Amino acid sequence: MQIETLAVHAGRQVDPTTGAIATSIQLSTTFERATDGSYPQGYIYTRMGNPNRTALEQCLAALEGGAGSAAFASGSAATMSIFQALAPGDHVIAPQDAYTGTTTLLKTMFVPWGLSVTFVDMTDPTQVQQALQPNTRLIWTETPSNPMLKVTDICKVADLAHQAGAVCVCDNTWATPILQQPFQQGADLVIHSTTKYLSGHSDMLGGAVIAQANSDFFAKIRQIQTAGGAVAAPFDCWLTLRGIQTLPWRMQAHSHHAMQIARFLSQHPKIEAVHYPGLEMHSGHAIATQQMRNFGGMLSFQVKGGKQQAFAVLAKLRLITRATSLGGVESLIEHRASIEGADTRTPENLLRLSVGLENVNDLIEDLEQAIAS
Repeated sequence: MQIETLAVHAGRQVDPTTGAIATSIQLSTTFERATDGSYPQGYIYTRMGNPNRTALEQCLAALEGGAGSAAFASGSAATMSIFQALAPGDHVIAPQDAYTGTTTLLKTMFVPWGLSVTFVDMTDPTQVQQALQPNTRLIWTETPSNPMLKVTDICKVADLAHQAGAVCVCDNTWATPILQQPFQQGADLVIHSTTKYLSGHSDMLGGAVIAQANSDFFAKIRQIQTAGGAVAAPFDCWLTLRGIQTLPWRMQAHSHHAMQIARFLSQHPKIEAVHYPGLEMHSGHAIATQQMRNFGGMLSFQVKGGKQQAFAVLAKLRLITRATSLGGVESLIEHRASIEGADTRTPENLLRLSVGLENVNDLIEDLEQAIAS
């Protein structure tokens, strides 16, 4: 079954009682026991399981080609569950360029807890290999990366992880399973902030971990999900499942628009650099072409004139909204270094753009007037 069909049908079924085609929302926190003490419908308490969460988890596993999925209350909660499934004394290799929330979790919570972490340029497999230690248990990848759009060769990193007896994780939030399927490249776990492209409408918060196989490590993540209680709420699961139905076609449009904008910016005399793997000049273009179906709706660019000029461009935008987050139908832009704080590695003149579904000519016109004036 092709992925466009899975996006519409996976995890969904016609209601056997009413015949309703649209999935209903089950808000109940508890479920009735039979007279013999059993739970004939399979649900006990919504922290442990809920019909809407089951439907979403089934859909995500199908989209990624995995064996199982665990939905969480946020992408950060999903990330935490993976690190919590490790043990104090374990070693993690992580990318230097990645979502700042992941880096912050590692540095401020899990290093004090007992993990050791080495940050490397994940685009260089030699650095990954040199960072391996006898106690390396997990290698974290994020491709394309946030905010520099660096591309990691998932296959090479996964091979290194498996040679060391470690788990390879890929944050697939930006590419989504429509554009990239890390399990086909050897990854063991895939993580998503479902807040972003999967739900696609900037109106819910969620995250998910999808497993290539039902391993002991994924069983620990499942236990953390239900015992810890940072589970996705029924309504948020419902919103995400609804959003996924249009995901293949949204990603096609996001990618188309982003490519046109990247080409426009790359030719603009007031732009210093454009970071988008769809451009032939991008250092990761060849690898992205191999492991991605298209190049996504995220890009970043550096404005000539430094931080002050970058903020001047932001101030003059009329259509594109200055806001954090990404993956919605509306275009959003932000000065990423300001969000990341004092330890940022992001250039001060860099702006990150989440390209929405507006008419691409309108978006280019807005950028043109903001940059030129």
